[in-house]
Amino acid sequence: MSDDLGRLRDLCAGDGERIDLLEAGFLLSSLAREEPVDLAPFRQQVTAMAADLADLVHRRGASPEALAEVIARSYAYRGDSETYDDLQNADLVRVIERRKGLPVALSILYLHVARAQGWTAEGLAFPGHFLIRIGIDSARHVVDPFHEGAVRDAADLRRLLRQVLGGDAELVPAHFDAVSDRDVLLRLENNVRLRLARREDWAGAARSLDRMLAIAPDREELLFEAGQLNARLDKRRAAIAAYQRILELDGDPGLRQRVSALLQELRRGLN
Repeated sequence: MSDDLGRLRDLCAGDGERIDLLEAGFLLSSLAREEPVDLAPFRQQVTAMAADLADLVHRRGASPEALAEVIARSYAYRGDSETYDDLQNADLVRVIERRKGLPVALSILYLHVARAQGWTAEGLAFPGHFLIRIGIDSARHVVDPFHEGAVRDAADLRRLLRQVLGGDAELVPAHFDAVSDRDVLLRLENNVRLRLARREDWAGAARSLDRMLAIAPDREELLFEAGQLNARLDKRRAAIAAYQRILELDGDPGLRQRVSALLQELRRGLN
């Protein structure tokens, strides 16, 4: 388990703009299990999808519709709108087994297969519903993996935005900002953390936070949450370590002041 956490940390080192999302997603799946899982069949299926896309592009030409034809139609991947909050939808191994999942989990498969074809592919900062952008030659296309790889135009995106934010919402350029691969992985694992917290599985949520911190070790908000959760679980030394790291980062002054007070309280409890 600690070896997998170390591998995840190594995989996500650097600026985080481009990471092997598939392998990182598999590591997250492995870390969430008590028993080891043989990942070879899952890697083989994704490799087969990439090969099928290359064959289709060779026969018909490059298009975002070819990506959807392979992943959504030939392999029958779709969004799970019936049991959306099921933890399995954020577990990449279970997503491949069940052929359904959350938008961000499906997006990891789409991004990997598109990049294997040599296309540019990135996640977007669109609010409330994860989308990706595929670049083919000089054209860029917004793709919705949750809805069978549909290519979304401006009218589609405006409707989707208003479903999420309300009837007066309007598209702005920031909605189309690219997000780093590190943030894609954090969004995937955050779905796990939030669902565990809703179940009041605080120990599970703390383990999920450990995985998020392996992806982004210096995110203040994650360290603060880790400090709070570990204190709640009476793991005071772990809480102190998280809070101390925040002070070392020299970040937000208001947060630093709050953390200093919490540290004093925790240290008194160790005496």
